[in-house]
Amino acid sequence: MSKIPDNLKYSKEHEWIRIEGDVAYIGITDYAQDQLGELVFIEVETVGETLAIDEAFGTAEAVKTTSELFMPVSGEVLEFNSELDESEGDNPTVMNEDPYGKGWIIKIKLTDPDELKALMDAEAYGAMVG
Repeated sequence: MSKIPDNLKYSKEHEWIRIEGDVAYIGITDYAQDQLGELVFIEVETVGETLAIDEAFGTAEAVKTTSELFMPVSGEVLEFNSELDESEGDNPTVMNEDPYGKGWIIKIKLTDPDELKALMDAEAYGAMVG
């Protein structure tokens, strides 16, 4: 069974979000990275853009498939994790090893904190992927 931390919120698209004041970190769940398999490339070209809930903020490319990454809430993309960035750290496998820690993908500034209410807690997400 995948790990599902209690301190995060989850989307139906298997993204997690961790709130820290008015900024938040977003990544994909342990379940999602397990389904994708070994990640070889993460692309995010939306830094500096303000995206709406459910808009794609990037793509995750695995050995067998490519999957779009969706915003669980609206926000301004402030930062792309340099460890995943091809031009910097280029280590997408950190998402396989530590999807809830070092494997975060983007940092955002929330534009509508009320949207968080629509996301699932760990128990609801666990039931969905169960």
